[in-house]
Amino acid sequence: MLSYNLEIKVLSSLEKVFADEELKATEWKKGSMLLNEVYSYQVAYRWNGFMVKGVKVEIDSELSPWITIRKVGLVPSEMPCYADHDDNILRSVPGLYPDPLLPLGPDGLILLPKQWRSLWITIDPNCNAAPGNYSINITFKRPTGEELGSAEFQLEIIDALLPKQELIHTQWFHTDCLATWYKVDVFSEEHWEIIRKYVQMAVKHGINMILTPLFTPPLDTAVGGERPTVQLVDVEKCGDEYKFNFQKLKRWVDMCLSLGVEYFELSHLFTQWGAKHAPKIMATENGEYKKIFGWETDATGDEYKNFLGQFLPQLINFIKENNLEKRCYFHISDEPHIDHFEFYKNASNIINEYVKDFPVIDALSNYEFYETGLVKNPIPATNHIEPFLENKVPNLWTYYCCSQYKEVANRFFNMPSARNRILGIQLYKFDIKGFLQWGYNFWYSQYSRYPIDPFKVTDAGCAFPSGDAYSVYPGDNGEPISSLKFEVFYEALQDLRALKLLENYIGKEEVLKLLEEDLNQPITFKQYPKDAQWLLQKREEINKRIKDLNKAKA
Repeated sequence: MLSYNLEIKVLSSLEKVFADEELKATEWKKGSMLLNEVYSYQVAYRWNGFMVKGVKVEIDSELSPWITIRKVGLVPSEMPCYADHDDNILRSVPGLYPDPLLPLGPDGLILLPKQWRSLWITIDPNCNAAPGNYSINITFKRPTGEELGSAEFQLEIIDALLPKQELIHTQWFHTDCLATWYKVDVFSEEHWEIIRKYVQMAVKHGINMILTPLFTPPLDTAVGGERPTVQLVDVEKCGDEYKFNFQKLKRWVDMCLSLGVEYFELSHLFTQWGAKHAPKIMATENGEYKKIFGWETDATGDEYKNFLGQFLPQLINFIKENNLEKRCYFHISDEPHIDHFEFYKNASNIINEYVKDFPVIDALSNYEFYETGLVKNPIPATNHIEPFLENKVPNLWTYYCCSQYKEVANRFFNMPSARNRILGIQLYKFDIKGFLQWGYNFWYSQYSRYPIDPFKVTDAGCAFPSGDAYSVYPGDNGEPISSLKFEVFYEALQDLRALKLLENYIGKEEVLKLLEEDLNQPITFKQYPKDAQWLLQKREEINKRIKDLNKAKA
């Protein structure tokens, strides 16, 4: 559509609009959603005249009360991918990539000449809109009121409800990054309020398990280095005896539960990549607040074993007193490799003496950890999950991070959004019970050597491909800013729930037939349709089946 030099294209949420290239994406002008779903699409635009500021964007729709318009911001990527990337990417060069979803603000849009940009339109009625067909009209106007162009989208709301999310989902919540960015004292009232806002955003996007810093999590920390202290359990050391205060932990639990968090992922009790040391633990001793354990601590030494022997029974009592027995998961050490087996085994033996009635989960990909009985709840990476699936490991979780960049799903800036969203179908097919990703808001460099500005440094200091380290950006007044990849991942979780709903009607076997009927190969974690249109059309087909079956049932 060309009007007053403004080109407009209506696109799905699975497109990425780059300012420096021609837009060849297939238009997507109608879709459907269930009553309690969140639906997103995009309106891309290119201005072919001189720059215009203060452009207003108006909505005309019966759904207006539940529609949010954000502009898709551009952020730099110096390191979009590794040198040996696969072919399922959009580009491999550094540059500006679409990701943060920014509020329009009172000043409206700036139309820059000859650049494609995009608006992100979100419809979230939360069961308040009646089933039926709706038109959504988005109009661009000069500050004078002159209309520059408009775009129409047709949305059907189907009379059915997504079931509750069963998947346990965590993206690691970094409380220290919040304190550092907003320049507030750890667990000050200002910090607590910021934490609350970020937990709220996480829950709204399907994160129902929160990394809980009993002690400063020993994650992505340089050997010998430290992250800022974020410790919910206060410790007093009196010789070989310890006293513990769980008041801050209680506040954390109560706040998270009130916001909809269902599970607590208790921070790792041993260091990453080997379980050789204790995490940083601070305590008051003879009136002095100081570090009592850390990199200098032998993980299996008598001193730390004595500490855990006193701490864990009291922690278990706290869990039971607060009726959290079915909500708590323990960690030993993140990403141990096979050459760390003995270290991990020693640490595991210490922990399991006290927490044998609780699930212990860790991201690890060597099947031997499970095969020997050392780990009962392994979390293998998506590119190493096959042995676990072949051996029918019960209650299986999976995860991905920067290393999962060939063949499998992921969410880097330079990857097509279909590669992000396909995970929902994969999790459904293989009955995956939990999904872990490490970067909800990691705004430090690799190894936490220094803080970064996530609007300027998107690769943790040329360490991880852009898009890996965080899903949200820091907004003003402690408000999180969502991202394109975060919204698309939530669509994957909604797909998973829609498939579960359809399964309730026709059974899993028939659902899988529906998913794979037009494919040459069955879906696996490494083989899947890569086309956005396939995903979009398949979801529409699922929605139609749900609608028809729901009508027949009524």
